[in-house]
Amino acid sequence: MNTIEQFLNDKLNQRADAGNLRVLPPHQQGIDFRSNDYLGLAQSGLLHVPYAAGTGATGSRLISGNSADVERLEAEIAAFHQAGAALLFNSGYDANLGLLSSIAGRHTTYIYDELCHASILDGIRLAICKGKYHFNHNDLASLEGLLQKHSGSGSVIVVAEAVYSMDGDIAPLSAIADLCDRHGAQLIVDEAHATGVIGVKGEGLVCSLGLAHRVFARVHTYGKAMGCHGAAVVGSSTLRNYLINFARSFIYTTALPPHSVQAIARAYELLGAGAVSNAPLLSLIHHFNTSVAAAGLTGFNNASTPIRAMITGGNDRTRALAERLQQAGFLVNPILHPTVPLGSERLRICLHSFNTTQQIDELINLLSS
Repeated sequence: MNTIEQFLNDKLNQRADAGNLRVLPPHQQGIDFRSNDYLGLAQSGLLHVPYAAGTGATGSRLISGNSADVERLEAEIAAFHQAGAALLFNSGYDANLGLLSSIAGRHTTYIYDELCHASILDGIRLAICKGKYHFNHNDLASLEGLLQKHSGSGSVIVVAEAVYSMDGDIAPLSAIADLCDRHGAQLIVDEAHATGVIGVKGEGLVCSLGLAHRVFARVHTYGKAMGCHGAAVVGSSTLRNYLINFARSFIYTTALPPHSVQAIARAYELLGAGAVSNAPLLSLIHHFNTSVAAAGLTGFNNASTPIRAMITGGNDRTRALAERLQQAGFLVNPILHPTVPLGSERLRICLHSFNTTQQIDELINLLSS
C-alpha cells in the first residue's frame, strides 16, 4: 500500500473506530419520512418533460449552454421571488460556493450563523476577505455584538438560512434585517428548505415577511420541495452580471441540461397557478406537532416546518432507533456526529404532503414505545 493509500485507510479506520463511518445506504422500500420531497413533486409525475430539447447543455452558459428558455426561466424566477434578476446554478452547493466566494473583497467581513450549511461554510472559506465570524444560532444579541465590533471598517455581509436543515427551525429574519439595516450590513439568505414550503405560493420566507427589498441575495434550490434539480441566486441585475463574470462554479461548468430547465419551469408553473399547494403539508405538520405533545414525547423542538428533529444523543443509540423504525417500514434517517455536534445526534423526520395522518400516528406510537 502506497503512502497516500495508507493515509486514506488510516483516516477511514479512525472513522470506523469512532462509530461514524459514512456508507451509502441501500435502496429501501417503505413509508418516506426522510426525503426532502416535501410537496411530493419528485414522485408525482407532474414534472415529467419530453426530451425533444436534448439531454445535454453541450457546454457552459458562456460557450454553448445558454438558451432563450434558460433566460426566460430566470426572468420568471426573479418575478416569482420579487427580485430584479436571477441566475441559475447546477445545485444549491454550486450557488452558495459561487456567490459567497466571489462577492467578498479584501475589506469585506462575513458574519454567519453557526449552523449554516456546509456549502455556505465552504463558500466563505474560499473567499479572500478581511474576516469570517460566526454568531450563536438564531441569537440576535450574539449577532449584534459582532456587528458592533466589525461595522464601519469595510463592508459586512451577514449570512443566514430561512429554515435550518437539521433542526427545522426558522431564522428570525425580520429582526436580523433590522440589525443589518442599523449597522449598514448586507444580508444573504439561503431559502433551500423554505422554497415551495413557506409563503402563499411557496415564494419563501423572505417574501412571506415582506423583506425582498431588504435582502441583498437569496439562494433558492430545486432539489427539495420543487422536486427537480438546480438552484438560482436572486438579487439585482448588477449581482447577476457580476456572478456571470466572477462566480467560478457558474463559469467553469457545463450548464443544466434542457430537461432540467424545463422541469424547474414546470414546478414554478404549478406553484404559480396554485395547482400544487403547501396547505396539505402545513396541516400535517400541525397534526404531527399536536400528536407529539399529546404523546408526551421529549427531544423535539418547537418547529413549524416539515423537518422534525428528535434529539436522541449518541451515534449508537440513534442508529439503533433508526434501524428499529426502518424494520417497521418507516424510512427515517439517523443524523450522526460529525454531521451534527457531539451529543445532538438525532432522528431527522421529514414530513410530506403525501404522508397521511394515520402514518404519522403509527410513527409516533412507535417512537413512544
